[in-house]
Amino acid sequence: MKIYTKTGDTGTTALFGGTRVKKYNLRIESYGNVDELNSYIGLIKDQEISYAIKESLLKIQNELFTLGAMLATPPEKETLKNGKERLNIPKIDEDSILFLENEIDKMDAELPQMTHFILPGGHQAVSFCHVARCVCRRAERLSVELNDQENINNDILKYLNRLSDYLFTLARKLSKDLSVEEIKWIPEKKS
Repeated sequence: MKIYTKTGDTGTTALFGGTRVKKYNLRIESYGNVDELNSYIGLIKDQEISYAIKESLLKIQNELFTLGAMLATPPEKETLKNGKERLNIPKIDEDSILFLENEIDKMDAELPQMTHFILPGGHQAVSFCHVARCVCRRAERLSVELNDQENINNDILKYLNRLSDYLFTLARKLSKDLSVEEIKWIPEKKS
């Protein structure tokens, strides 16, 4: 199979089920941002971090592929003519969200209480977490807009919301693990 198909040469692409849409379609933007997020999570996973965190990130990467497939399937194409689901894979669901919440709670239990906003930075791994968190928020915003236009599975929105919290907490955890001081945002007072 060749990597290029030439079917997108005129600025369209196919969703699952065959519907062709412009490459700037909101559905494409939504799962395109999820794909970008997955790439940044790969960068985090490639850092010198604990095996346990790498395993969690690998699970998240797999779930993001599933989430992207869910976004790439328009509601009218979710069910095949024979009545079976088009995506014959486990979907993002409450268990996926609970996994993130449990991971956040485990990391948070080891961290000092937050008293200020924290500026991104201090170590490359920490910075990658913050970049991924921002991309996750963008994917979430686009998915919310898509949901306003045509309903999507609400677990997608919950998952992306929770994942950005996970990435923020992971940035804090990696700062601690790597002995990097968190940079507090303390705005200057007007004189």
